[in-house]
Amino acid sequence: MISLLATLGAVFLPLSSAWDTPKFNAQTSFGHTNYADGLFTPVESLSSLSTSSFTTLGHPFFPRYSVRVKKSQFCDETVNAYTGYIDVEARHLFFYFFESRNDPATDDVIFWTNGGPGCSSSLGLFMELGPCRVPSDNGTVFHPESWNTNANVFFVDQPVGVGFSYAEHGEFVGTSEDAAKDIAAFVAIFFENFSQFKGRAFHMSGESYGGRYLPLFASAVYDQNTKLIEAGLTPINLQSVMIGNGMTDSFKMILSYYDMQCSPASVAPIVDIATCVAMKNLLPRCEKWMTSACEDSYDAINCGAAVAFCRSAVSVPYHATGKNPYDISKQCEGNIAETLCYPQTKYIRDFLDRPSVRSLIGVDSSITRNFTSCSHDVGAAFGVTQDILHPTKDYVAGLLDRGVRVLIYVGAYDWICNHVGNERWTLALEWSGQSEFVQQELKDWVVDGKSAGKTRSAKGFTFATIAGAGHMVPYDKPKESLEMVKRWIAGKPL
Repeated sequence: MISLLATLGAVFLPLSSAWDTPKFNAQTSFGHTNYADGLFTPVESLSSLSTSSFTTLGHPFFPRYSVRVKKSQFCDETVNAYTGYIDVEARHLFFYFFESRNDPATDDVIFWTNGGPGCSSSLGLFMELGPCRVPSDNGTVFHPESWNTNANVFFVDQPVGVGFSYAEHGEFVGTSEDAAKDIAAFVAIFFENFSQFKGRAFHMSGESYGGRYLPLFASAVYDQNTKLIEAGLTPINLQSVMIGNGMTDSFKMILSYYDMQCSPASVAPIVDIATCVAMKNLLPRCEKWMTSACEDSYDAINCGAAVAFCRSAVSVPYHATGKNPYDISKQCEGNIAETLCYPQTKYIRDFLDRPSVRSLIGVDSSITRNFTSCSHDVGAAFGVTQDILHPTKDYVAGLLDRGVRVLIYVGAYDWICNHVGNERWTLALEWSGQSEFVQQELKDWVVDGKSAGKTRSAKGFTFATIAGAGHMVPYDKPKESLEMVKRWIAGKPL
């Protein structure tokens, strides 16, 4: 999910306090990483990992980074599961990894991140595409349409401060560019240590603020490959990027809020005519202002003012309706600050606050604070740097021109990162295949003989809507979501 604080243009303050200094688990094993005399010994196989203690992994290229990982059999008893931390000196990022239900020895690897900025990927795991869900206070239930049906899947709590990730001395990450460095290092460490995955097709995916994250993360992985090859190491076989309901171009997204509430773009108009007329009159001026202050020449103060004013003008009328910003077809359930309009998030929070669960998955014992789905402090850090005001669409173009496929999929009922804004930036994107992509008309893509949405595709770039889905496509349409991913990673058209 993307933070409502960010979309409403709130003024953020820097982090003002640090957590207590944590201690590593005393049982952590360092036996599988050897830097003596400059030698590096990979772990080779996940099967060698312990269920009772962490194994620490390293990489000769990243002396500041290491990875703690252990077996953590939970959530899906049909596959092996692993959890651990990406350690970047005093910063530590938590992750989950689930092997494929089909053939973990040959199936592709998928990386997943939620958005925010500041929202935990535990939401993606336990509510959307993971191998189990937490629909009640009774704990987990098996999820048959999980994305690990035919792929090995990572879920990463990033940046530091999100979910079970933590920092020892109050360190924080405030830009997606800095977050990308940590993720690229983690990917290299994992693939170099576990030779069973070397050369395996790799896909980077996520949703919401992931529209800003992922183009940068994938570009960092791609560019890093040059250095790995020069050192005689195996490059990462980055095949594609999958962005769900992404905030890739926030300026076009802001303008699209008018269409979503004042036209039948997804549902019948929900805001009164007079308000819509006033809103429409502002759009040309807002577009001109944001273009000159943010895109033609970035001016932090003027761009911030333009976005704050224009975003407020088109957002306030929508929020006054009480509608779910993540699903325009529904009213918000509960207090949005507590539930994100979905009561299930409370069950996930309570589940991850259980001492037995934390012990099982290896959450650092120093973390005593309650689990939160989204961190206000992380959102504040990104707000101070105006991170959201730097579109990453040109990184998408760079990936496409280097042969990395990109899928932009959007639930048709999402308001906050909607299909109108996403379609506009994909059509406007300047890249070598733009002419061919623009010429393609939207057509149905079909699941079980029924239209699952609309799609257009050319030269490795695909835009797709998912009918009846909101912001969290795998939650609303699990069958269609899984079929979409299976076709995509197989290289088949939707």
